[in-house]
Amino acid sequence: MSDTVAELVLARAGDDGPGLLFEGRGWKWSEVVAESRRRAAALIGLRWDGPFHIGVLLENVPEYVFVLFGAALAGATVVGINPTRRGEELARDIRHTDCQMVLTDPSGLALLSDLDLRLDAGRIIEVESTAWAGLVAEVPAGAGPAEGQTPEPEDLYLLLFTSGSTGAPKAVRMTQGRAARTAADSAVAFGPGDVLYCAMPLFHGNALLANLLAGLVSGATVALRRRFSASAFGPDIRATGATFFNYVGRALSYVLAVPEAAEDADNRLKWALGSEASLRDRHEFTRRFGCPIFEGYGSSENAVVISPAGGMPAGALGQPRPGSDVIVANRDTGQECPPAMFGPDGRLVNPEEAIGEIVGRNTAGRFEGYYKNPEAEAERLRSGWYWTGDLGYRDADGWFWFAGRTADWLRVDGENFSVGPVERILERWEAARGVAVFGVPDPVTGDQVMAAVELQDPGGFDVDALAGFLDAQPDLGTKWAPRFVRVLPRLPLTATGKVDKVQLRRWGWAGPAPVWWRPPGAAAYRPMTEPDRAELAARFRDNHRDQLLAF
Repeated sequence: MSDTVAELVLARAGDDGPGLLFEGRGWKWSEVVAESRRRAAALIGLRWDGPFHIGVLLENVPEYVFVLFGAALAGATVVGINPTRRGEELARDIRHTDCQMVLTDPSGLALLSDLDLRLDAGRIIEVESTAWAGLVAEVPAGAGPAEGQTPEPEDLYLLLFTSGSTGAPKAVRMTQGRAARTAADSAVAFGPGDVLYCAMPLFHGNALLANLLAGLVSGATVALRRRFSASAFGPDIRATGATFFNYVGRALSYVLAVPEAAEDADNRLKWALGSEASLRDRHEFTRRFGCPIFEGYGSSENAVVISPAGGMPAGALGQPRPGSDVIVANRDTGQECPPAMFGPDGRLVNPEEAIGEIVGRNTAGRFEGYYKNPEAEAERLRSGWYWTGDLGYRDADGWFWFAGRTADWLRVDGENFSVGPVERILERWEAARGVAVFGVPDPVTGDQVMAAVELQDPGGFDVDALAGFLDAQPDLGTKWAPRFVRVLPRLPLTATGKVDKVQLRRWGWAGPAPVWWRPPGAAAYRPMTEPDRAELAARFRDNHRDQLLAF
């Protein structure tokens, strides 16, 4: 097995099988390697003193792939920049990761203009320009790094920003060795005859480790999509002959929102791997497209991985990789939580005691740290264990379920619970296409439950039907029913398709779109008015004078 990504790239130098597809054009793997060698030489020629960190602000285009592989050969570190970030947040990402240059396109140039990036003139490079094309063309075919420049497994290869769906993004360190090992694990399911459809953004570990690098290891073909498009999904998988795709968050929901077509099942898809799709969406996708959906658990940090396996219950994540000691722990005591118990209908009956944080007791060594963020590292590594920051529960047979982020842990009227089970209940409501449950500050103490709902029919919200649905759910905890409900035409998403709860919490009971609420002591929901908001804000200020109110 290759020890570095650079070795994986060079291993494809003589492979004339199909390597990359993009918008009707194809490259053999040998051609991909040749292009990557040219980028490696060009990047080395542009290198300055200091960390060899290259910011990349691009869509899923072939140039991104050539730069990723070229950087591996050159021993450079690629910093995948999230194009949905704006202004000072975008500038902070680039400055924090010590990028000595940024490769981008015309739309990226517009985002970067007038920002304080602390880069000298000429260090923002437009890859569609004649200057970049000329620089690459000057490199002779077959050229690349000189002898002695071969990267080592411990050399830093990627800085991957976390999604930021529940807080500020952090730059996760990934060495050449870890990237190569993880890609090799993913590649065992593929062969040269497979076509891996890649529509998730290449600045995210999901696209890199589950798709692009897995294709590099296995010799499968990677079919790049510039950006995810629900309407183009069906035509794309048929045109490319895709056998696999990966996704994150709401992607399946948006594909299923496209009207069903007779040709949906006319495809070569064998399976798909993702995270955070609802059980209903997974079943419906399999019905329409004839493709089984598997969901697992992993993160950019990669210290704890939970994979699907045969015989697991519906809705479960799976089990940890062999040799990993992973538990669900009480966040306050560190003790392992009791096993989850289920009623005759399969619903969780002891969430209060079964839900805790997913913790790796012998996996801390797999975490390579955050770039220049010791406080965040200390939060992850406590008592020699790796604390994922994610909530879950595990049954007596060892199967794990996901229950949300630690930021989704609420305290309502003295009762602690996670929003994960509440979201699963709301997902049963047939009128809902997507839901997100989160906490907003109670005007007196603790939290109140708020839900954001995206409807199947945007104009068809019936608040009484929602109330009736909630009343009929036998597993809805007494404190779980949302006090506030916001109806949105579309839930806000991060660039990787996860629901952006940071934005939802920022809006609270203010912000766009109508909000319904049940005032204290009221049995029914009613529209929230500006006087209602003003009264809640005043009560909050009276009880929390030391806190800032964002609502």
